[in-house]
Amino acid sequence: MPPVSPELISPRSDRVSAARRLAKRNFRGKDRLFLAEGPQAVREAAGHRSGGRATLVELFTTVEAAERYADIVGAARAAGARVHLASEDVIAAISTTVTPQGLVGVCRFLDTPFEDILAARPRLVAVLAHVRDPGNAGTVLRCADAAGAEAVILTDASVDLYNPKAVRASVGSHFHLPVAVGVPVERAVAGLREAGVRVLAADGAGDRDLDQELDRGAMGDPTAWVFGNEAWGLPEETRALADAVVRVPIHGKAESLNLATAAAVCLYASARAQRAPGGCRSVTES
Repeated sequence: MPPVSPELISPRSDRVSAARRLAKRNFRGKDRLFLAEGPQAVREAAGHRSGGRATLVELFTTVEAAERYADIVGAARAAGARVHLASEDVIAAISTTVTPQGLVGVCRFLDTPFEDILAARPRLVAVLAHVRDPGNAGTVLRCADAAGAEAVILTDASVDLYNPKAVRASVGSHFHLPVAVGVPVERAVAGLREAGVRVLAADGAGDRDLDQELDRGAMGDPTAWVFGNEAWGLPEETRALADAVVRVPIHGKAESLNLATAAAVCLYASARAQRAPGGCRSVTES
């Protein structure tokens, strides 16, 4: 058989330009579309549906990637996405990474209304308040997904959920759990509390210790963790909204933990306590 050639070879074509502009937040908001790059993210997007519609609407792939990831391309076609065989120059023009992996998907926005999250009565939630670094936001989303959290909330002071760096850092977790965006932190805390969720602020200057909270048996209830800015943590007015301000104990000589690491520790502490028979005391006692 003759070799397969890409159909899209010009980075300046209208189709490529429409996808490339999604690297910018204002165009993402206008089109309500975002980019998902790499095999893991595209695979998850191809299998995701929201509101009865497929999330993946378009896929750009090199000929080599289409052969290597034939199952992903097949899933994209099965989901109804338009699949374009593209040159490496086209993929490089659309991609926001230094070394593209040959697959770039265009996806519909998939954020969930905050009221729907509350109606589901979640037991474990991560709230990102004042988080500005997209890589950190995506990594916390991935941690929340791994810990079994049922929702993530990004406040109106936090980074864009669909920033390409955030999407890459989540490694597909964008498509796994409900995420509400643009929620004022006061509304987030009030709504969660009304839904029966205990709200804990994670802060290195907290007056309570995570180990002590576990030993008290206080971590098994529905819980929302509020995580703050990478550099300065949570402002006083946000800490004041929480039911308690909890610090992760530093047992060694490290000065502090970064945001994603602290979030993972807190979320897994709650997840373990909630899953322990007889409450979290049975987990911490030998």
